[in-house]
Formats: sequence, C-alpha cells, structure tokens
Amino acid sequence: MDKPGYILRFFQWTCRFNFGNFEREEFKKFLRMGLIFALIIGIYWTLRPLKDSIFIQLVGTLQLPFAKTISVLALLPLVMFYTKLLEKTSREKMLLILPAFYGVCILAFSLCMLYVQASAEDLANRSHFFSLVTTGLGYFWYLFVESFGSLVIALFWAFAADTTEPAQAKRGFPLVVAIGQMGGIFAPYGIGGLPHRLGFTTDALSMLCLGVLTLMIIPLVLYFLRATPKSLLTSFHGKNEASVERKQEPGFLEGLKLLLKNRYLLGIFAANFIYEVVVTIFDFNFKISASTQYSGVALSHYLSLYGSSVNIVSLLCLLLGISNITRFLGVGVALAAMPVIVGCALLGFLSLNSLTFLFILMVGSKAINYALNGPALKQLYIPTTPDVKFKAQAWIETFGSRSSKQAGSMFNMSLAPFQSAFGTLAGRSHYLMLSGIICFPLLAFWFVVALYLGRTFRKAIHSNTVVC
Repeated sequence: MDKPGYILRFFQWTCRFNFGNFEREEFKKFLRMGLIFALIIGIYWTLRPLKDSIFIQLVGTLQLPFAKTISVLALLPLVMFYTKLLEKTSREKMLLILPAFYGVCILAFSLCMLYVQASAEDLANRSHFFSLVTTGLGYFWYLFVESFGSLVIALFWAFAADTTEPAQAKRGFPLVVAIGQMGGIFAPYGIGGLPHRLGFTTDALSMLCLGVLTLMIIPLVLYFLRATPKSLLTSFHGKNEASVERKQEPGFLEGLKLLLKNRYLLGIFAANFIYEVVVTIFDFNFKISASTQYSGVALSHYLSLYGSSVNIVSLLCLLLGISNITRFLGVGVALAAMPVIVGCALLGFLSLNSLTFLFILMVGSKAINYALNGPALKQLYIPTTPDVKFKAQAWIETFGSRSSKQAGSMFNMSLAPFQSAFGTLAGRSHYLMLSGIICFPLLAFWFVVALYLGRTFRKAIHSNTVVC
C-alpha cells in the first residue's frame, strides 16, 4: 500500500468538509504553498513580539506611536527599491531575493542585540552617545520588522493570487491560511519565549533562529516551483496574459496612480485602513498595560504567548468552518461581517480596562481578521491585472497599513496630553470618549464599502472580466 498516498487522500478527504473538494495535484499545490506561508507567518509573528519588547526596552513604551508614525516615511525608499525590482525581476526571483535580504539582516541584528540589549539595563550609567546608539538601533529594528510584514507577506499573496484561478482560490486560500496558522502557533512560543525559559537576558538566540528560518524560505520556494505542475500556476487571466505587453510606464508611482484611479482599489484601501486605525488604538493600550507588568525577555515571552494565541484562535475559527461564510454566502458577506465584529470589540474596549480583557480583545480582533477578513480581501485581487497585484497591492498593504497605523498612532499621542491636562483617570476618560466619536462613524463607512467591494467582485467573476 502506498502509505504516503493514503495519508494524502485522508487529509484531502478531511479538508473537504471545511474547504471544499480538491483535485489531487491541486491539493498538493496548496499544501506546498501553505508550508511556505507557515514559515513566513511563524517568522513574522515571532518578530512582532520582539519588535515591541526590544523597542520598549531600548527606547520606551510612550515612544511607540512615534515609531509607527515615522514608519511611513522610512518605508518610502524601501518600497521604491522594491518596485524597481519588480520591474526588472520575475515574481519567482523576488520570492528568493527578499528572504535572502531579511535573513542576513536578522542574523546581523542578533549579533548587535547580543551586546546592546544585555547592556540596556545599565543605560543610566552609560554615555550619552551609547544611549543615542541604543535608541537609534531600537527604532531601526522596529522599522525593519514593520517592513518585513509589509513586503514579504504582500509579495507572497501577490504571487499566490497571480498563480491561482478564482474557483481554486475560494477553497485553497483558506487552507493556506489554516496551514500558516500552525507556524504562527508554534514559532512565537517556541522561539520568541525561548530566552526567557532558558534564563537568558537577551533575545539574541531567538533572532539567530529567525534568521536561519528566513533563509529556509528560499529552498521551499524553489521546491514549490519545481514540483507544482505548470497548469496549476496559471492565473485568472490565463496563458494569453503573458503575451500582452504592458502599456503603463514603469515607475515607483505607478502603483499609487493605479490606486487613485479606481474606486475598487480605493475601497480595498479603505477596508485595510479603517481596520488598522481601530486596532492600532486597541494595540497601544494593550502594550502599555503589558509593559507595566513585564519587562525585558519576560515581556518578549508574554507577547509571544499573545502571538501564539492569535494564531490558535485563527486556526480554530478556520477548522470550525468560518471560511464557509465566504464559500456559501460570498466574499461580500465575509467583508461586511468584519466591521460589525470590530464594532462589538470597540464597545468592550470603551467599557472595560484590564490586561486580561485587552489580551482577549486583541487576540479575538486579530484572529477573526486573519481567518475571515484576510482571505476575503486577498481574493479581491484575483480579477485584476498583474500591475495591480504586484504594484497597487504593495501600495495598499504597505502604505495603506502604515498610514492607517500612523493615523491611529497620532490619535494615541493624545493620551499623554489628556492625562497631563486632566489627570490620569480623567485624561483616559477623555481619550476613550474621543475614540468612540471617531471610530464608530469609520466602522459604519467600512460596512458600506464592504458591500460595494463584494458586489463588484461578484460581477467581475461571473462575467469573467477584469475590474482594473
């Protein structure tokens, strides 16, 4: 008996209940794609807690809104370089170049942190120059991790959308996300919390492991391209698309021009923007509360538990069939459900204040977004041109995400002035009241945009046309 084949058929049969019926080679394609995504998500969700804990230790908690704000400007030259590479390099090579760059940089950071973070506890006795270097390194590390989430994940989904047909994506993308959650479950706790469990005082060991794992993306991508049949790497537009000569002038601003010229892309931008604004407000208050109870590698360990919890809940949502909302009710319903869910979370945020509740709030908000909203938004790029997938999407998911976090961070900057003017408790009350005044209308607008996106996507798929 072919035991590996039997196991594959068993999992294929099991997955049909939550994700739909797959052909054998199609199922193997999404398993390979899911393995790559699991590695990317595992790395990213381990870097995220390290990003915040290291920054808080080297710079300070109240500087987090400033770091998020300047990340928009700091990413401009990086996205410019990324766009130029897309003009000159194939999509396959980009999936090799970016992991190589980030893997080497993470290894270099681990060497820096081995000394700097160990000395951070004695900053008061260090020279002013050393303090400046430490602060600069903290900001640079924060922006580096932000760019990883923006570019590597966006590139993966652009590649996935450009090599998958709509019918396959509807059942395959939720499966890829489900497999990806496995990396997000085990890597943050297993790697991010390792120094704390071993009694170390720096996160250098975690970063060393992450650098090696990032470089491992390269052989996985090569294996995916070699093992997947060419017929399953055909995009929504088919083989004729390759012969169509692009008429747009290449350049850094091309993605932005595409975004501004089309209501459909602006709608996707708005859906990303509003979610990130609201969750950035949640996240800031969660990090403040966590940093008052934990510090150093203990904070890294706690935030790593948070990262693993997000992915555990996301996986449970997928296994319990939340993707069936998209399969049976459509992309529009999945998109419209998200602002309603976030609105309920906002009511809880305005009413309760404890680290445990904020932990649950953040886990729930992030998990539902990754399990339901994320796969639905990725499908919106299927009836679009390659330029939209690789250039406009980069703008939406890089600057859309960064600018929304900047907007949320600029609002978070009001907390300190409020508390200075009215006192700690009264200042927080003013801050919370203003949060509700701003966020509830944004959520109502998001709901309307979600209905428009779902309707436009459905028409494009049914008529086999390109939206933009």
